[in-house]
Amino acid sequence: MNAPFNRHTGLAAPLPHQNVDTDQIIPCRFLTGSRSDGFEQFLFHDLRHDSAGRPKAGFVLDEPHFRAATILVSGDNFGCGSSREQAVWSLLDAGYRAIVAPSFGEIFYNNAATNGLLAIQLETDQVSRLLQSLADGPRDIAIDLPQQTLSAEALGCVRFPIDAFFKDCLVSGMTALELTLTHLETIDAFERAHKAELSWAFARPYTKPMLDPALTRQRP
Repeated sequence: MNAPFNRHTGLAAPLPHQNVDTDQIIPCRFLTGSRSDGFEQFLFHDLRHDSAGRPKAGFVLDEPHFRAATILVSGDNFGCGSSREQAVWSLLDAGYRAIVAPSFGEIFYNNAATNGLLAIQLETDQVSRLLQSLADGPRDIAIDLPQQTLSAEALGCVRFPIDAFFKDCLVSGMTALELTLTHLETIDAFERAHKAELSWAFARPYTKPMLDPALTRQRP
């Protein structure tokens, strides 16, 4: 089970870059740990540290007034690149509950919903206005997932789209598999009816036919 997502109000932080790929979110050399180890220390590691591992000055998410942020606002195509699920884990482990961007990498978007991280897609001009409002410091954003609304001083209250199945998973806190298993009685009933209708197909186990040895003989 994931933490259910219904309504959330939190500070937002800006990351005003396009094409933030999963290797920027968590470099590949940090992918070997187990889920229980936590991945927050690897989030944006190479953007936050120099080649010797020393913290860089000026990275926006390390500024004191953004450290308590739970909502990240970023540019177009956030989460593009490889399919690593650890990119989502690192954001969740660092305390983020939602990411707002004009668009997302498709696999990242799916991984986010599966793990309880809400990816909100808004129009480019709406995201630009949010980023401008955050340039001077953090601002509160209120998210109502059942109503599919985001409220911020810079935008007022706006609606956002989301796949109905992903919305059910996020609101319930269930993974796709857990949500599927809630329909187990319906699945069992279908299988019983399917076997009754096609009883001939289930009459005896399948036996692999023997091949003629002549057909399998190697050619000279």
